[in-house]
Amino acid sequence: MLDVRRLVLLRELSIRGTMTAVARAMNMAPSSVSEQLALLERETKTVLLRRAGRTVQLTEAALALVERTDPILDALEQAETALVSTGEEITGRVTLALFQSAALTVLPPVLTLLRTQHPGLRLEVVQYEPETALHETWARDFDVVVAEQYPGHAAPHWPGLDRRPLLQDELHLVIPASLEAELLRGGHTVPPGQELSALLAHRPLPWVMEPRGTATRHWAEQVCRSAGHEPDVRYVSADLQSQLALVESGNAVALVPGLMLVDSRTRLRRIRLPGQPMRSVFTSTRSSSAGSPAVTAVRTALEKVAGDLGVIRGSAG
Repeated sequence: MLDVRRLVLLRELSIRGTMTAVARAMNMAPSSVSEQLALLERETKTVLLRRAGRTVQLTEAALALVERTDPILDALEQAETALVSTGEEITGRVTLALFQSAALTVLPPVLTLLRTQHPGLRLEVVQYEPETALHETWARDFDVVVAEQYPGHAAPHWPGLDRRPLLQDELHLVIPASLEAELLRGGHTVPPGQELSALLAHRPLPWVMEPRGTATRHWAEQVCRSAGHEPDVRYVSADLQSQLALVESGNAVALVPGLMLVDSRTRLRRIRLPGQPMRSVFTSTRSSSAGSPAVTAVRTALEKVAGDLGVIRGSAG
């Protein structure tokens, strides 16, 4: 009988690409990974790895073995779910990945709710970039992920991952309160809905945006270009709190999701964008673990908190 742990290592190698990356992901020494895979070759009496310079490649036999490993892992996950479902109390460990604005606003009440309702449940949380977190959930590093997709940008779909809507988060233009409450252009008040165009045309302040290559940055640039101008991006940060600090201090303007504006911020003004674009926020988990009482408890708590928040909208002024 094949050793499932060694099959997992072979699968990890197919995903991560190097022994070092597998060792890091599995918290093992690279030599131990290599030794276990050598034992798997002896168990199968088949060549599974082929040297290619300083790296190794999986043979056709290894790839065939990897293809059949996922159903085995799914079956084991379902067996664990069936076992824990027989108990009255929800216990166990769930790993959750989520992005910054959800970590700031949704996570604290979720933790409070779970601690009250399911004290035997251990929830471990990591802040992660959504697209990477979806991949890592598919790779079995996380149990649940809170992910997002911006208008016109579909988040990647990985086989065996389900999706459940969590909330719709309105995207806003934010400017310092120190900027005139009514933007002026040629001595005339800018009509509602024209604020973005006025800011881009007259450039009273530069922009702060997320790094290039992110869906957020691409969406923000497209919004500005659709308004007829290229944004003057001088500041780049993936930290939305840092972005808001630049806006509140009077040094920049930005496009941010409503979740970052849940708490009252008197030093900035938020302005609705034409069409009121929304960021879709959803949870995802492997279909094989979706029935786990612990996973279900975490998703239910997330949905309860999101329902209390409702559709995140801000006032136009």
